[in-house]
Amino acid sequence: MRSSTFVATPGSASQWRIHLKLLGMAALWGGSWPAGRVLAQALPPLAVASWRFGIALVLLLAWLHATAGLRRLCGLSARQWGGLALAGAVGVFGYAVFFMLGLAQVPAGRAALVVTTNPVATTLLAAWWFGERLNRRIGVGMALATAGAWVVITHGQPLTLLTGGLGVGELLLLGCAACWVAYTLMGRRLLQGVDALTTTTVTAGLGMVLLLASALVFERPQALAAPLQAGAGIWAALFFLAAGATVLAYAWYFEGVSALGAGAASAYITLVPVFGVLFAAIGLGEQVDGSMAVGGALAVGGLAVMNLARRSPT
Repeated sequence: MRSSTFVATPGSASQWRIHLKLLGMAALWGGSWPAGRVLAQALPPLAVASWRFGIALVLLLAWLHATAGLRRLCGLSARQWGGLALAGAVGVFGYAVFFMLGLAQVPAGRAALVVTTNPVATTLLAAWWFGERLNRRIGVGMALATAGAWVVITHGQPLTLLTGGLGVGELLLLGCAACWVAYTLMGRRLLQGVDALTTTTVTAGLGMVLLLASALVFERPQALAAPLQAGAGIWAALFFLAAGATVLAYAWYFEGVSALGAGAASAYITLVPVFGVLFAAIGLGEQVDGSMAVGGALAVGGLAVMNLARRSPT
């Protein structure tokens, strides 16, 4: 899906500025992991996720209103509304629950590397369901990325997967990755004709409703009030996730897609786990052990090979 919100041309924005915004996008998404780790260890996870998407929804609605996008909601078909509801349940509610629960148990840097499985699974399923093209170089990239993620997930002991010794936190993060893959593929199948800004706004709203209901049932109303007693650092992390990683990063990504094309813009996503590990080390003092260094290098290298290979015919 491509947003019509931004139309960048050489006359309206120079190429270097677009590339800097895409770099900023990758940094914001990378920073979401240490920010989420701080929140997951301090507050009830469902309540935090409800606040995050509640704040983001207010900002997204303002953005949609500023671009006359609210009128587009009236033109959505029943099928599109159904697709948006399903995408909100999986891509926002499901993703947010696994994201917060996983980060409560796994260091942010390692978590950011675990989800390098996202593009591999998405590419394989898109080739199977939609007939998207694969080539040898994409296969090599997927193999490298998968091997790297495997090393990170198992803490450098790959045979752990065969003996059932995988940790609960890593399993939760794989659930997070599965939700994002499903959300991406749903967008391809069910949300044709819906622009990216409308999709992001509506799914954020629907997902927030599910998160709020779940928080009320499983964490009780007092959990939703917990952030009100939190300190400035917690609120800074919460607003970073809502305004930075959920709204501003999407704005910069959409602008990059409009100016450079989806392939060039999406290549910057390769840098997200790099920023995640870097910010977790700087901001949270997390250590980068050998399995993270080796596995991370393989995973990021594999993603880079995949992005480059999509432009190759063989």
